[in-house]
Parts: sequence; C-alpha cells; structure tokens
Amino acid sequence: MKHIIILGDGMADLPVERLGGKTLLQYARKPMMDQLARQGRCGRLVTVPEGFPPGSEVANTAILGYDLNKVYEGRGPLEAASIGYEMADDDMAIRCNIITLEDGKIITHNGGNLETEDARVLIDYLNENLARPINAREGCERVKFITGIQYRHLLVIKGGNKHIVCAPPHDHPNELWRPLLVKAAVPEAQSTADLLNELILTSQQLLARHPYNLARAAKGQRQANSIWPWSGGYRPCMQTLQQQYPQIKSGAVISAVDLIQGIGRYAGLRIVKVPGATGLADTNYEGKAQAAIEALAHDDFVFVHVEASDEAGHDGDLELKLKTIEYLDQRLIAPIYNKVKDWPEPVCFAVLPDHLTPVEQRVHVGQPVPFLIWHRGIEADEVAQYDEVSCVSGVYGLLKLDEFMKTFMSI
Repeated sequence: MKHIIILGDGMADLPVERLGGKTLLQYARKPMMDQLARQGRCGRLVTVPEGFPPGSEVANTAILGYDLNKVYEGRGPLEAASIGYEMADDDMAIRCNIITLEDGKIITHNGGNLETEDARVLIDYLNENLARPINAREGCERVKFITGIQYRHLLVIKGGNKHIVCAPPHDHPNELWRPLLVKAAVPEAQSTADLLNELILTSQQLLARHPYNLARAAKGQRQANSIWPWSGGYRPCMQTLQQQYPQIKSGAVISAVDLIQGIGRYAGLRIVKVPGATGLADTNYEGKAQAAIEALAHDDFVFVHVEASDEAGHDGDLELKLKTIEYLDQRLIAPIYNKVKDWPEPVCFAVLPDHLTPVEQRVHVGQPVPFLIWHRGIEADEVAQYDEVSCVSGVYGLLKLDEFMKTFMSI
C-alpha cells in the first residue's frame, strides 16, 4: 500500500453569511473530494497542540506525526533547511517577511504579492546595508539575510536568543505595527529583541528609498517597505518518517513553500520542485499532480501541499478562496485519483487542511479540521460529502495530533 496526503493549506473555514451560513467547503463545487468522502471514511483532527500557535509550521508537523513538545523550533530553522542553509550550533534562524506598512499599520504580510526576483534584489540590498560583523578580523557576520521565495525569507543571527515574543504579520492585518514590535520573553533575550527591532526600523528607512519601491509608489502600488521577523529557533532534532514508520522506505514532498520543504527535509523526504508552483492561486496544479503521480510510482509516501487557499483567506478574498478549493479538487486531486485508482499496488489517499484560515477573520484558527481517507476496498461510513460539518459524523470521530498519521499509516 502506497500513501499520499493532499493538504489544502488553510482550506477549512467558518460559516459565512454571504454563502447562506455555509462554509466554503460546503458551498464550493468539489465533486472529487465529495466522492472520496462518500466512498471512504472521514473524521476530524486536532492539529494544534495546546499552548502552540495555530500556524502551518505547527499543524503540518503535527499532521506528519511529530510531537511538537520535542521538535518545535519555529519556522526559521525549517525554512533554513529548505533553502539549504546549514545552521551552526550558535545560529538562531528566524522567518523574515517583507511586508507592506501604510499609515502606521500592517496592510499585507506579503509585500504586495512580492515576486521572488524582486525580493532577491531587496534582500541583497539589505545584506549590503544591514548585515553586521561580529568580529571584523574573522569576517564573521552577526546578521545575515537569505533569500527565500516571494515574500518569505530568512534572517540568521549568530548567538541570537530564541526566547522572544514576535507577532506573525498575517495574524495582524490592518493593525498598528509599533505595539507589535519584538519583545523579550526572558531578560537574557533583551539584546536579541533590541537588535531585531533596530533592524525593522532601519529596514523601513532603507526600503523606502530603494528604486523598486520608488517605482511602485509612483504607480500608486503597494510597497514592500519593511522586514518583519518572527518564529525563530535553533536547529531541530527530528527523526525521519522512515525511522518512525518502517513501511515508508522512501518518500517525497511537493510544495512551493520553503516551510513545508524544510519540514520534509528533516522528515527524510525527497523535495520535488515543480516549475510554475507559486504558493498562490495561479500555481501549477497540473504540474503538481503529475509530479505526485511520478513520485508515487517510485516512493511509498508522498505529501502534496498547496498553499493557495491560505493566501486567499489571509487576503479576505471569498471568491478566490472558493476557486482555490475547486482548483485543488479538479486540477490536482482528480487527475491523481484517475491515474492511480486502479494501480496493482493500491494507493491510500488522505485529504485535509492544516488549519482554518477564515476569509472573514483573515488569520489562522486552531479548530479541528475535517479529513477523509480513501483506498480501494475501504468500507465507507455514512458521510456523504467533504466539509467541516459532515465530517463530524465520520467513523474516525475526533483524532488528535499524531493519531492521524498512526491511523493513516496503519492502513
């Protein structure tokens, strides 16, 4: 039995009055997901442990069966692994967005949908002007910016203290940014918090006069005018999935997002990069589907992650989020299912989100998410369609954290 998890990031939602009180999963046209739910088994899953933020770094790691109390180090180290930055023992890696500020508020967490090519220019500019040596004689950098994808980048601080309180920018749209500056959680971290806040303020001065932003300002477009660091930590210690689940001899992860690729790298999965995969609604669904089919031909386990619904939820774009759900259903799940459903070696499917990103709240919500599991010959339960309400009646009931992966891999 081969296994594939298809995850629509932030796909779940809350009832929306504009949709007659339905959630987006209830309202969207998604015949493939509904068929798999009707012919398979469903349930709900708690993906966020108590005391942890409802972020994708937490939820996706939990879905893959890891104990967050043992392995959690924040997004920064995971994205460092994806980028290929080998963390030293004294490194603190922290996720660094390039965001948009206007009128003293966080307007977008994504720098006005910043493209990677433009971001690389800005990151190089910040390195030239903000990177600082610890010891000039040794040529060692205290601060280093590393280009990631689109607005998602990495900041590495030698000797940084991870015990700081940061505000994820996607959780604070249209809020004043100054009260959200970095705070020390312990006295020993005050110097790190002060350094990060100094970098934020200085980046705003630098980015405001960069030609990229001057050109956008002249056109009345949103500027990528501040860095915003958050979710930092040290190098995590994680077992691979192969070590945890002997039935997995080899596996692959398919995602446009550094964070998910980083989780996959620590989990021992081969990273498959798909041309045209963007992390947005315009991502290459067909390319991801083909990559998943090819991976299933060689690997025992495949994790396919699609970011688009989460981004639409953060933007509060109801119509776009509905489209991303329908695209996932027809352009990714359906082609994979139609190709592999009759393979001699059966393929077990799981479909789920990692968390809710409600369009009317625009932030992550850590409520239980619906999931479905299907394979050829499975005994179906009574669930007739896939959504947050219907899956409450699923035979799996309410699973918590690593119970999902243990259940899935036992099939």
